[in-house]
Amino acid sequence: MKETIIGKVEAIYFENPQNLYKVLRVQIEESKSGDLEGDIVVVGSFADISVEGEYEFSGDIVDHPKYGFQFKAEHYGQVKPSSESGLIRYLSGSRFPGIGKKTAERIVQTLGMNAIEDLMMDPEKLKQLNLSKKVSTSLVENLTLNYGMEKVTIALSEYGFGGELSQQILAKYKNRTLEIIQENPYLLAEEIKGIGFEKADMVAAHIGIRIDSEKRIESAILQMIQTSTYSEGNTFISAQSLLEETSSLLQKSRRGAVDLQKIAKSILTLVDEEKIQREDLDVFENTLYYAEHGIANKIDRMLNHAPVFTKTPQELDKLIEEVEAELEIQYDGIQKNAIKEAFANRFFILTGGPGTGKTTIIKGIVRLYSKITNLDESLGQDEDVSSILLAAPTGRAAKRMMEATGYSAGTIHRMLGLTLDGEEREEEVRSLVGGLLVVDEFSMVDTFLANMLFKAIHPEMHVIFVGDKDQLPSVGPGQVLHDLLQVEEIPKCELKQVFRQGGNSTIISLAHSIKDGVLPADFHTPQHDRVFKEANAVDVAKWVEFFVSKTIEKGYTIHDVHILSPMYKGAAGINNLNVLLQELFNSNADGRKREVEWFQKLRVGDKVMQLVNDSELNVFNGDFGVIKGIEWAREAEEREDIVIVGFERTEVRFKRSDAKKLTLSYATSIHKAQGSEFNIVILPLVHQFNRMLRRNLLYTGITRAKKSLILLGETNAFRQAVQFVDSNRSTRLKERFANLGYHMEEDLGTHTLSE
Repeated sequence: MKETIIGKVEAIYFENPQNLYKVLRVQIEESKSGDLEGDIVVVGSFADISVEGEYEFSGDIVDHPKYGFQFKAEHYGQVKPSSESGLIRYLSGSRFPGIGKKTAERIVQTLGMNAIEDLMMDPEKLKQLNLSKKVSTSLVENLTLNYGMEKVTIALSEYGFGGELSQQILAKYKNRTLEIIQENPYLLAEEIKGIGFEKADMVAAHIGIRIDSEKRIESAILQMIQTSTYSEGNTFISAQSLLEETSSLLQKSRRGAVDLQKIAKSILTLVDEEKIQREDLDVFENTLYYAEHGIANKIDRMLNHAPVFTKTPQELDKLIEEVEAELEIQYDGIQKNAIKEAFANRFFILTGGPGTGKTTIIKGIVRLYSKITNLDESLGQDEDVSSILLAAPTGRAAKRMMEATGYSAGTIHRMLGLTLDGEEREEEVRSLVGGLLVVDEFSMVDTFLANMLFKAIHPEMHVIFVGDKDQLPSVGPGQVLHDLLQVEEIPKCELKQVFRQGGNSTIISLAHSIKDGVLPADFHTPQHDRVFKEANAVDVAKWVEFFVSKTIEKGYTIHDVHILSPMYKGAAGINNLNVLLQELFNSNADGRKREVEWFQKLRVGDKVMQLVNDSELNVFNGDFGVIKGIEWAREAEEREDIVIVGFERTEVRFKRSDAKKLTLSYATSIHKAQGSEFNIVILPLVHQFNRMLRRNLLYTGITRAKKSLILLGETNAFRQAVQFVDSNRSTRLKERFANLGYHMEEDLGTHTLSE
């Protein structure tokens, strides 16, 4: 039922600064229908609301299944004071800093009771009041926030923006929203998450921006560079591809071709303005270009820095023997040489597949380092010099390092002091001071993070990167481990001999066969630690249910079993499997468990995963947790439903506004599971996942299984995955080492871009 009410805001129960959504308690003073009185809860997106302020709300009365009757506001505006004394009190209030009672009286005396409307229509009228620029600006901005937002919201709606996007735009640009959109609507694509070029271009068409406008062409160019970088993992795009794909995007967004030479000219303009970078006929997004150079320059300096340790090979051999005795292990010749090389160079890379002893070598390096620093008088007992830093991209990988070595380990993000995804600045990165840095699972580290890590490393540190070169590359741009392994000057060792479980693990032998491009002859034959079941996409869920039920009967829990699927959609996809597994592992058939509906159903006892890095809360992308409790709004201090999740290192309270940071994790993507290991892995692969059937993806999924592996799906899908090798990403990191400090100056305009 449509209704309009006027009332005073008595309390703000909840507000989300990201989308401006608020829950208010309002004392009704007047309603259009005359049917409403007393207090009512008002919900909606409001740019600025103050307690004790009087507002007019238009919208609907709704009956929420949990919270009862609410007023869902579509539009709102502040009620203007109806008397001179009321207007003076309002203008001299805390909302307008710098304006006291005398100044407010002068404003009302000069402009009268229409002062608010006059100032919003013509801010220049403030000049006659001789107010400071700061006070004048604050006054106009706050008046607009209180009285002008309805006009802006309606305009954004006409441009095709829904409530959430409109509020993001308002939160970013405030009272300058319409002015900024009129000047350059393409800023929306650059600065507002969820708005791409085509959406911004629709607004541009609405306000009459030409199809061949320079702003339009430049925005399309930047969009295509971003697409190549973030969707395909490249650090550059060829100018010819950029030209062709930009032309295609422009034509797709608005019918009508744009001259290719105009696009080429805009590419050169962006280069001249240093908004993008180029080398030869390749074009780079700025931060990636400088990140590649930064990585190469730092490693070059490290390689030219003499190692701090002066032990002879004989002394190292003796110390390694002591380490072997203490750890009760026996290194072979290749492993011993790897340990020696790690101490003979400032920077060293160790790579190898599952079961080849990477973790065993890390244990030996850490133990040997402790011995050397205690014995070497030249190092003394300086805590900073002798300290050991261990890190990995994910919390679970860091935990495995800590369990293996006995030394504290953390995520790279936490070690560098990075807070939230995408919000950190390089100048805020914490410097690393210590003697030894070991980073495991380095194949997961992208170009951005690698550059920040190298910037933070102290020149005197010994640095060792460990990873499996055959696993999936990083989710973010680049293939840093792959590229560094191609640089001859970098000391490195690849482990090939399998040691784990005495070589009896058929999971490991299967992984190595797949790495070599072979589906073994015994693939269909049940083994003591793995089994294959033929199933089409429709039947995958049935067989997942069958195998999971068997594991539950044997006493396994949600922490032991994990399902890995390459894609989210479809019958065999992650979303469908998570709903199925939630009912198997954590049924609520009797309705006794608390649950909430936040884009997905979450209930006490559910296995969940964190989706963003948050160093302040000590939780990171890929961390698994369990929902320990749910507090209803009437119980919670925050006055809204709260989901409490227990992670390995901490406990976190999630509000509804945090809902997209959390997801069910009975089933996850193989990418999300990278850096983790599980006792039992169920891995479905069907032709439905055609575009994801890649060798490195299958290899990575299989190597997540520690004890048992259940493969489901179509044999030909597994065979296709084994045969298809992903082409390397387009990067220039390797070449940076051959051309340190060298930059191409060739004129892009002399090359043919129009053919």
